Amino acid sequence: MKIWKTLLLVYRELDVRLPVERGFVEPRRLRSSEAQAHFHHVATERELADAIDSFRGFPQLARELTNGTAVIEYEIVRPDHALTSLARESSSRFWPSPDNIRSDLDELAPLGKYDSIFVFWPQRDLKNGTAVPCDAWGLAIGASESTNGATHAAIANAPSSAWKNEARGEVWLHEWLHGVCAHFAQRGHVMPERDADGGELHGYVRSPTAGWTDYYRDLMSGNVLEDGKRFGIRADAWMA
Repeated sequence: MKIWKTLLLVYRELDVRLPVERGFVEPRRLRSSEAQAHFHHVATERELADAIDSFRGFPQLARELTNGTAVIEYEIVRPDHALTSLARESSSRFWPSPDNIRSDLDELAPLGKYDSIFVFWPQRDLKNGTAVPCDAWGLAIGASESTNGATHAAIANAPSSAWKNEARGEVWLHEWLHGVCAHFAQRGHVMPERDADGGELHGYVRSPTAGWTDYYRDLMSGNVLEDGKRFGIRADAWMA
């Protein structure tokens, strides 16, 4: 049985200036004379509680979907400073990459200490509607030297309804699976097309209460049917 040692870094405050193209700032738009937009967002206690409660549901969800073979052990740390830089995800979209939290990463999660790192960040001011342009609620990359050998995922703040419109812990599981699928693919296990994003592509239907967990269950047991074959992470892979 592999135990996935996991760290969640909770950044309550975001304070950045970003070169954002005209039309990408909500609801205010940049004046033509402005080169950058200032985003200063502070997550409320409710937003933090919603995110952390969902995260605490992630280990149990992973265990349930793998019949106990995927075990998550986690720690939660709240850095006492703002997140002050973001990386370009594309020409006009941004996210907290490993380099944006380099000092915290090197201090709290040096190489070999964790298998997975999560970052919570206040991407949006839910009261006034301003938001850092970003392609998705969550984003993830696989383990590499830049991540100190751990999978890396970032999840933004969201209204309470968003956390409840899925299985508890699902968004964390989903982003974690992107990195985990890359991990097992590098070890010779064939993943279905689009790995964690492949539910609809493979004929699954999203549940209004359980989200895509039917798909994740099959993905995490090597039972996603594709071209007459079954792909994903087999039970023996989790045990290795």
